[in-house]
Amino acid sequence: MSNLAYEPTDDAGELAQREISALQALRPIPRISIQAFCDTDGVANPIERAAEDRRMAKAHVKVHMGGIATAIEFYQSAPTPNLIMLESRSEPKQLLEQLAQLSEHCDPTTKVVVIGHYNDVGLYRELIRNGISEYVIAPVSMADIVSVVSTIFVDPDAEPIGRSIAFVGAKGGVGSSTLAHNVAWAMSTLFKSEVVVADLDLAFGTANINFDQDPAQGIAEAVFSPERIDEVYLDRLLAQCAEHLSLLAAPSTLERVYDFDADAFSQIIDTAQRTAPVLILDVPHIWSGWSKTTLMKADEVVITATPELANLRNTKNLMDMLKRLRPNDPPPKLVLNQAGVPKRPEITAQDFAEPLGITPMAIIPFEPQLFGNASNNGRMLGEMDTKSPIVATVNEIAHVLTGRSEIKVKKKAGLGNFLGKLKRGK
Repeated sequence: MSNLAYEPTDDAGELAQREISALQALRPIPRISIQAFCDTDGVANPIERAAEDRRMAKAHVKVHMGGIATAIEFYQSAPTPNLIMLESRSEPKQLLEQLAQLSEHCDPTTKVVVIGHYNDVGLYRELIRNGISEYVIAPVSMADIVSVVSTIFVDPDAEPIGRSIAFVGAKGGVGSSTLAHNVAWAMSTLFKSEVVVADLDLAFGTANINFDQDPAQGIAEAVFSPERIDEVYLDRLLAQCAEHLSLLAAPSTLERVYDFDADAFSQIIDTAQRTAPVLILDVPHIWSGWSKTTLMKADEVVITATPELANLRNTKNLMDMLKRLRPNDPPPKLVLNQAGVPKRPEITAQDFAEPLGITPMAIIPFEPQLFGNASNNGRMLGEMDTKSPIVATVNEIAHVLTGRSEIKVKKKAGLGNFLGKLKRGK
């Protein structure tokens, strides 16, 4: 067994892998209202599932049964939303007549998507000519729904939104922050790409120590002044750690308490994602409204754990919760850290992974001298020892999380032997 491995699992539930891949490429839908009028459960169910997807978190979606006839009756006495989705099993001529009747009650700015059961190019052209935004042929998937909404409401010419990757520890002290900072540094140096690290542990954050920074301002100024947050203001709060790496530092003081609403960091994260291709979120080991929201909305979640029973329990709880919160995303990735502590009874990687249904993305051995020297000197692992197998592992994690490669099973000197000993030492 190698230090890096990946095996497909069925954790994605009913969704096919290609559907998940399609969703990963989509950007968040803005704050809009959507009302759907459906004839069949086969269309209503995907729309309801789409409404629960994290990319649709800002949208308000309501599904009605009854099709176009119900919509015509409904909008005689109600204002129309930003988007109406209509399922119709009517023949083309009747469909066009019903839409003409509905148009009498629609606001001119309302967009309309028709989900029909006739594969007719002439009908499609006539619908588009009459102002229908899109005609989709049933059956439809949840990914189809999110995609068509994105096509209408997300500006393709807008600045790209950066990818957010949240790191969280299964317990305190497992090295999640250290891993997050080193992976961020690796991304910025390997790919010469801009990376922003946001330390969300305002009371006890360590990013400023690990990067040897002492900025006068940081994330606290942003979270306590949400009305001021824009890209210019956020740029003033960033501390430059390396040529392509910036830090939104935590104050790491106890002068005030840090009790936040569930969406307290959402605006900061949204703004930061517009400033860099990659945003690394260093999430503290707490369970609150805002930490739950942050993990739910992140593009990718990485859980760091040590091979012990309490870590296994906490990892399982996190995995199960995130699967419910993120039903249309791949499961979080797992990193086992501090493996092989002398004289400490440990759970083997295989036994740790089995109840989780995933294979660890990486297994990092206990190496106190390398990590301790890096921490005490305010340096990254790659600056301390470029030839270390652990640095190679961190670099490969950086490749995987940026989509530059998939994790492959392969032998690496030192760690393969170490894992064999770990298994035999059970």
